[in-house]
Amino acid sequence: MLKQIVTRVLTGGLVMWLAATTAFLAIHALPGRIEDVLAGDLAYPGLREAIAAQWGLDHSLPWQYGEFLLRLARGDLGTSFVMQQPVLAVLGSQLWPTIQLACAAGLLAIVLALLVATSTAGVVAGRGAWASRVASALELLFTSSPVFWLGLLLLIVFSFHWRLFPVSGAAGWRSLVLPAITLALPTAGVLSQVMREALESVFERPFVTTVRARGVSELALRTRHVLRHALLPVVTLGGWLIGGLLGGAVITEKMFGRPGIGSVTLTAVTSQDVPVVLAVVLLAAFVHVAISTLLDVLYLFIDPRLRAS
Repeated sequence: MLKQIVTRVLTGGLVMWLAATTAFLAIHALPGRIEDVLAGDLAYPGLREAIAAQWGLDHSLPWQYGEFLLRLARGDLGTSFVMQQPVLAVLGSQLWPTIQLACAAGLLAIVLALLVATSTAGVVAGRGAWASRVASALELLFTSSPVFWLGLLLLIVFSFHWRLFPVSGAAGWRSLVLPAITLALPTAGVLSQVMREALESVFERPFVTTVRARGVSELALRTRHVLRHALLPVVTLGGWLIGGLLGGAVITEKMFGRPGIGSVTLTAVTSQDVPVVLAVVLLAAFVHVAISTLLDVLYLFIDPRLRAS
């Protein structure tokens, strides 16, 4: 098992190296001089000379590539010439609000999906069947709804009409509620659909009848026996969706006036701040690789058959 974990961690490191290499090659593949690309619309004296010195543009391409990787290994992501700050400081000051939003939205999505799917799956008649049809319709609605539409709807109802939550800002937990719900509902809709399908297939297996014959309660059957067998596809999709919350944060943070990586990314793109955009791309790659590696390790604990293989 330890060997499998080490292999997956090394594979994640390889993916990160490929992501960094792709980013480096993409910058050099852009038309024009590198210092002009990195400077964007800025034109103050000495800027292009400073960029050339920082990136080592007077050296050969292999030397620049090696220096680029060494800077990344040291945590040096360059300098934002638009904001006149190191990129690491720019992202570091905005990272915590995004982590708060992504964690709150991810946790809410998982809880909603678990509650809805486990309570409505495997029911073929009676009130439970009606609840299952309503849950399926709501899942489809939330999955198909754009994030900006959900955000506007929540703002109109809970901020403008009932005045229960603030319109914008990041002061206190109340300002986190609406953005987290906005991000969580589409993710919860997809997760719940996949989880219900997985649970339905497990309910058709013979061991479910055996467990029921032993007198196990329906709640224990669903949570202790059926749910574990249905977790693998849900964990796979859930990791991918939660890793993608960083992309949804760009729209959500701007809509609710929250600080965070999303707002910084949008500002960097509009102002052509290439070093910041490059750092955000590498950060997103790192998040996906970290979550994917964590899921691969989690599989080994969920399914003992994987450890044996």
